[in-house]
Amino acid sequence: MAATGAGESKKAAAGSIAHSKTLLKSESLYQYILKSTVFPPEPDCLRELRLATATHPMAVMAASPDEVQLFGLLVEMLGAKNSIEVGVFTGHRIVAIDVNRESYDQIGAPVIEKAGMAHKIDFRVGLAMPVLDQLLAETVTTIALALQEENVGRFDFAFVDADKVNFLNYHERLLRLVRVGGLIAYDNTLWSGTVAAPPDDETISERDRTLAAATREFNAAIAADRRVHVCQLAIADGLTLCRRVA
Repeated sequence: MAATGAGESKKAAAGSIAHSKTLLKSESLYQYILKSTVFPPEPDCLRELRLATATHPMAVMAASPDEVQLFGLLVEMLGAKNSIEVGVFTGHRIVAIDVNRESYDQIGAPVIEKAGMAHKIDFRVGLAMPVLDQLLAETVTTIALALQEENVGRFDFAFVDADKVNFLNYHERLLRLVRVGGLIAYDNTLWSGTVAAPPDDETISERDRTLAAATREFNAAIAADRRVHVCQLAIADGLTLCRRVA
């Protein structure tokens, strides 16, 4: 385990470059959470990946360290053996799906290889929906020489941090890929709080207005979905957890 501050700048240790993704109004409170609870038990490999990701021009895309810590706990509680990630960036969390693996190859892959985990990553480059459909279509021959869907119900955990307008499309596919009792996590489901902004708020860009509307539609659909039990958390930029029950 790595203690906070060992070989990293104060600014990076505090997470103020890449990991200020929080809905907390108090920056000092967020830094307290990171320094007191998140960074001290952080494994060396995750710390190395976090600091390397902080140097990337698009570091804001990374999951926040407190969110990563939560995922680690959830995966441990699930006893997860197979996970799927839609939208990878530099990698953390293994079927990984993204349209581009450049950032992963440059930053994530070396750390993952160093940790001896590279053999567990199945990186599939492409748009998420065709890749998810491909996963659903893959078959394996059983002992009785019959074809069986290889990946249906195979996964214990899924994390989605990709284009928000397709969240519902991803949800339908992931409900087939993730087993009953498994967990699906959706990122950015409060979209910096804009989901609750009044319609006449002129401080919100057209892009954020469009994405906030798509996010509200997704949140409403998930809340009404009887196939999952839902919990929405005000962590990072909003995180929705869906436990498949049917």
